[in-house]
Amino acid sequence: MLKDPSHIDLKVLITAGASGIGLVMAQGFLEAGAHVFICDIDAAALKQTLENHPTLHGCVADVADEASVESMVVQAQKVLSGLDVLINNAGIAGPTALIGELKRSDLEQTLAINVVGQFLCAKHVVKQLRQSKRASIVNMSSAAGHLGMPARTPYSASKWAVIGLTKSLAIELGQDGIRCNAVLPGAVDGPRIRAVIEAKAKIMGKRLEDVTSSYENQSSLGRMVTAQDVANTVLFITSEAGHNINGQALAVDGHTQALS
Repeated sequence: MLKDPSHIDLKVLITAGASGIGLVMAQGFLEAGAHVFICDIDAAALKQTLENHPTLHGCVADVADEASVESMVVQAQKVLSGLDVLINNAGIAGPTALIGELKRSDLEQTLAINVVGQFLCAKHVVKQLRQSKRASIVNMSSAAGHLGMPARTPYSASKWAVIGLTKSLAIELGQDGIRCNAVLPGAVDGPRIRAVIEAKAKIMGKRLEDVTSSYENQSSLGRMVTAQDVANTVLFITSEAGHNINGQALAVDGHTQALS
């Protein structure tokens, strides 16, 4: 795990931090000496994570609900006595289906969490971030945020939108010393991508092994990335070493040129 002295006493808020990439990032910041507050919509997962990590703080929150976001930010600010960093990690994979089989609600739900959720969190933390000398926002996008992705239209559309949100906030908030960057993971090995691969194999009538291989080989390195790879990138851009990185869409994808 990347460690930097500038993370010591950093006050970090991570959405969807009870499992997956969010939890790996939370663990990384804790190990680096930061104070971390997480939220998650899964109350059971949050409870278990907080029990397993006594120095971690958190609450249940739904990032698509503004009242829930506002309450979460108030709690985080109170517990941490301020905020320096927001990691907008909450998101859903959305449906895996061809366009003719999708419903309007499929798109709306994906956008509500993946885009509106990031907008709401940024809106409600910015007042606190303006009081920090180490302020930054990291928005989690995806390789699907700069490449098309068949049978994943709602997801890809949402992740492209995250890039526009990020670049706009970087310009708007830069004068306040608040940096905003997006991280674009490729296929991150784990239960979520395995479920997507299984669904895609089914709708395309292909063998699971063949679709899995296509995901592994879509990068020049011929492998998926890990949650640790993503966490290390986030730790770097929120450190003093990354203090002039702003408005960027940073791919962590093993050099992926097309998505399966």
